[in-house]
Amino acid sequence: MIDNRSRKDIPVRDRLILALDVPDRDTALGMVELLGDSVNFYKLGLELFMSGSYLDLVEQLSRRGKRVFCDLKFFDVPETVARAVRQLKNRGVDFTTVHGNDAMLRAAAGERDGLKILAVTVLTSLDQGDLDDLGFKCDVETLVLSRAKRALEIGCDGVISSGREIPALRRAFGDRFIIVAPGIRPVQNRPVDDQKRVVTPTEAFRNGADFIVVGRPIRDAADPRAKAEEIQAEIAAVFV
Repeated sequence: MIDNRSRKDIPVRDRLILALDVPDRDTALGMVELLGDSVNFYKLGLELFMSGSYLDLVEQLSRRGKRVFCDLKFFDVPETVARAVRQLKNRGVDFTTVHGNDAMLRAAAGERDGLKILAVTVLTSLDQGDLDDLGFKCDVETLVLSRAKRALEIGCDGVISSGREIPALRRAFGDRFIIVAPGIRPVQNRPVDDQKRVVTPTEAFRNGADFIVVGRPIRDAADPRAKAEEIQAEIAAVFV
């Protein structure tokens, strides 16, 4: 079996990104306080963006020494995308996402200045039936590889991809770019929810992920900190 484990110089405990999909800043900060040093990296998405305290929360997390992933999936006129990315500079943000065509990706990459631009390939809530409904005349893996190829040629720093397609990405493009894998479910948390193309933390990292995003399995656990530490231990075992 090919060993696709990431060789990048990333602190092991930073490889877990917690999705702060909660309704407001106070709930988010309460979760951060509860998790303490069990989580160092947080993803902030659209729900928090609509709460009205998004950039304030970004800056509060940065001041606490946390890493921040702004997952807003920019999709707009290229100049608007460029200006939006520009707004994230100098705020302590590590990653942001773009989910658009070549011109949008190019506009975002041109403004990054240290901020990592990640292109969304295919959402983990979609499967082949969904792609058929959307009119795509190819399978999921082909679409992921096509979108990744364009994003990397344009100059993006990496991609968002289900763990299932990561081996194909590593075979095609090597280890020179970042792969963040959402749709992560521990074995005991296989979904009865909107995530369809899922893998476990161990599967994702052995396939070649650099980071994983975990949300509900930690947030909804009886003891979120204990669950985060359990996943951290699983990740550490992969990189021994």
